Amino acid sequence: MPSRIPSLRPRLLLLALLPALAAQGHDDLPQTERWLAGDHHVHSRFSVGWDRSMEPPAPVMGGDATYPIPMNAVMGRRHGLDWMVTTDHGGPNHARIHRDHAYPELQESRRAVPEVIQFYGMEFNPPGADHSSIILPHSHDEADHLHSIESRFDSLEAWPEDPARNSEARMIEALRALDELPKAPVLIAHHPSRSATGLGEYGMTEPKELRAWNDAAPHIAVGMEGAPGHQAIAQVAEGLGPSNHAQYFGDARPRGFYRGYPTLGGYDQMTARLGGFWDAMLGEGRRWWITATSDSHIHWRDGGGDFWPGEYSKTYILAAKDHDAILESLRAGRVFVTTGDLISELWVSARGGEAEAGIGGTLRVPAGEAVTVTIKFLDPDGTNHNGDNPVVERVDLIVGEVRGKVADASTDSNPSTRVVARFTDRDWRRDGDHRVITHTLEAVDKPLYLRVRGTNTDELEPQPDPDGENPWGDLWFYSNPIFVESR
Repeated sequence: MPSRIPSLRPRLLLLALLPALAAQGHDDLPQTERWLAGDHHVHSRFSVGWDRSMEPPAPVMGGDATYPIPMNAVMGRRHGLDWMVTTDHGGPNHARIHRDHAYPELQESRRAVPEVIQFYGMEFNPPGADHSSIILPHSHDEADHLHSIESRFDSLEAWPEDPARNSEARMIEALRALDELPKAPVLIAHHPSRSATGLGEYGMTEPKELRAWNDAAPHIAVGMEGAPGHQAIAQVAEGLGPSNHAQYFGDARPRGFYRGYPTLGGYDQMTARLGGFWDAMLGEGRRWWITATSDSHIHWRDGGGDFWPGEYSKTYILAAKDHDAILESLRAGRVFVTTGDLISELWVSARGGEAEAGIGGTLRVPAGEAVTVTIKFLDPDGTNHNGDNPVVERVDLIVGEVRGKVADASTDSNPSTRVVARFTDRDWRRDGDHRVITHTLEAVDKPLYLRVRGTNTDELEPQPDPDGENPWGDLWFYSNPIFVESR
């Protein structure tokens, strides 16, 4: 969304200081798998505005998001991130801005802030739908690959405008083109229900579209934002000039800019509704994962509606700390998400006989076998970036049946999904700094999936977020699923 343009001078001064700042605290990290916090939806000053009095429209640097890419990386590192993706969005002839201007600055950022693994990508304007991340594998020609995809398929790239580019069929062509690249990228749908008008009344992104994407490229179109960005709208500082969102929302402050139907506990309805769209996808056996992002454009202290990358939402990926390992673990769903640093580790395992699987994996057991689920999480004993030390009040184990592909591609429910157990501090034991929960599913005789969520609230289900809600008091974490094949 368009924003006012604050002065870039302080940001550019910081850019000049980045090499010295980056040198502080740098260490050589071992290349072993661990939970790595990241954010795949971050905007820089190359998410430009447009002067439409010109022909073609002229880009206005900093017209939508304001910070240099290296500043985003420094602030991500400050807020605990190990990896991030720069995802500027396009418009008329924007592909050359990405290639000729944004990419060189990303290269500077990689040198200045080596502690943060930085991916090249964009917020794609998908034909026929709302936004999505394209995350490219790290390569010597990544800039050329993105230029090719954006110039050919971004729905807003053409000038004069070309309505023929903006169709669902064209998006399938884009996915096929992504699949033809030498190394497969990852695509994640952004804020899928932000344009919804009610519960189950979807807008620009519909269930049938996400199914079609996943059918066309199941190893590329692998998921959606569970917790969208723009969660700081209720915290806009007073006395710093007019807020960037006032012209769109007036006095309203909806979390995530969800105007038509609110987020639930800070999560999109496609994720948060028990037995809803996410569960419907998992019930088909689709490897469809969720993430959490900042969608950072302008920080709330500068009059925007955003947190810094990592300040509030984090996507944790179990991987070694390098580009290829992180991207492949994201593709494989070895991911959990959290808000407000409610937890910093989550290990979920399912065991049957001698076989075992973790988050994103598949356990295969004989029909009738008992499956033991172990949940181990770290509730950090320290303050988050709001100065709070939130406590996990409850953890839920959720199970749904896997029944295969649905006949109706608009299906957004899985009636088999249920909470099979709820756990509080009376139910878990301590293992050092971790809490451990064990639960057995007796005589599993049909395919299923299981997933875990937790909260610092007493809500049995995440409730619609009221306007202006303080996001720090309503925190949730979610694991991605484990599939259990019983045969």
